[in-house]
Amino acid sequence: MTMSSATLESAVYRKVTRRLMPVLFVSYILAYIDRVNVGFAKLSMKAEPWFSEAVFATGAGVFFLGYFFFEVPGNVILHRVGARLWLARIMIGWGIVSACLAWSHSPISFYSLRFLLGIAEAGFFPGIILYLTYWYPSEHRARMVALFMTAIAVAGVIGGPFSGWLLKTTAGWYGLASWQWLFILEGIPTTLVGLALPWLLTDRPEQARWLTLKEQEFLRSRLVDEELKKAETGHVSHKVWDVFVSPRVWLCCAIYLGAVVGLYGTSFWLPQIIKDNLTQDDWMVGLYSAFPWAIAALGMILVSRSSDRKTERRWHVGLSALVAGVAFAASGIPGLPPLLLLGLLAVAITGVMSAIACFWALPTAMLSGTAAAAGIAWINSVGNLAGYLSPEMIGWLKVHHGMGAALCAVALILASSGLLVIFGTRQFDQKTNNPTR
Repeated sequence: MTMSSATLESAVYRKVTRRLMPVLFVSYILAYIDRVNVGFAKLSMKAEPWFSEAVFATGAGVFFLGYFFFEVPGNVILHRVGARLWLARIMIGWGIVSACLAWSHSPISFYSLRFLLGIAEAGFFPGIILYLTYWYPSEHRARMVALFMTAIAVAGVIGGPFSGWLLKTTAGWYGLASWQWLFILEGIPTTLVGLALPWLLTDRPEQARWLTLKEQEFLRSRLVDEELKKAETGHVSHKVWDVFVSPRVWLCCAIYLGAVVGLYGTSFWLPQIIKDNLTQDDWMVGLYSAFPWAIAALGMILVSRSSDRKTERRWHVGLSALVAGVAFAASGIPGLPPLLLLGLLAVAITGVMSAIACFWALPTAMLSGTAAAAGIAWINSVGNLAGYLSPEMIGWLKVHHGMGAALCAVALILASSGLLVIFGTRQFDQKTNNPTR
């Protein structure tokens, strides 16, 4: 690459990133807060006569059943109608449903609204992953996915203290419990951002009035070149049906499922772990929970930059998952000093987030067109079944064997996922980011 083309590339991708990523970043912060704020609401909902540990575990997980059934059709629709309108529809819908959780009055109503929340949000995360492939080629993708997914960590940093503060200050406002205000006040911003989204995003580079014609052509040519390179390998799918019969796609599903066990095992139960071991004050629970997520935000960016710089995915994903597994196992040792426990959880969350961020460069190297829309959604759907299984598994183990056993189970699953990446994806040529024989 000549100096002039390298300078153009750097300038163009900086412009695209400055324009798109802040919107995607804020949107995903809101998505993640609305998805997992039930973990904080639980601290107040325990006073409700209809609520219990079992109700929480089922309600936390049933979200992902609705999510599972509507991911693939949602992403195929996004590919056909464009990201602006479809992502706006998703955000408006889940913001309204999230606020309506405040009116849960029985296990059935709680389960139903969590299930509807999953349906409403289905397609958002895989839609963003697909949307990034319209703008960034493979060599930039892990870093961009990591930048986008840093929103999860920032959601933990912001959402934890904010949720704790809401629980402490809103009890009794206008006759509502603090957990009800939590759902209402954290659902409204999502709806407002969703209403603005059609004016904030651009579907494709050729539609971007904020780019010059030369910049549009540069982006288009880079993406066309990547599609040609994929086609040369002979292993790239374009048809939707190919996604469901591809061993590589199912391998990615298995790997991602293991990583998501760690993600949601942490997200839903971290507030309770902190309350059991560090402090009984809800505000302080929120502050303590911000620390692991802040460390994870920095760590995942560094790991993803290394992955893009070396154009290597397998070891970055696999070792990150293994490190997370070891840290989770160590955090399950009884009698650990509270700050050591918090440090181990920070390492575990960093490993999980790094593995997930680098992971998405693998399937997007194999799939194109409508198959990319369906494949990304299918991998995310299957993987996010862990969002249903993980809370149920941890809840059962916590009740019958203690939280240490639950954390060790999460560690074992993460380690298995890491080994599956290392030994199962050697067919990927890490130098070209294309699958090879």
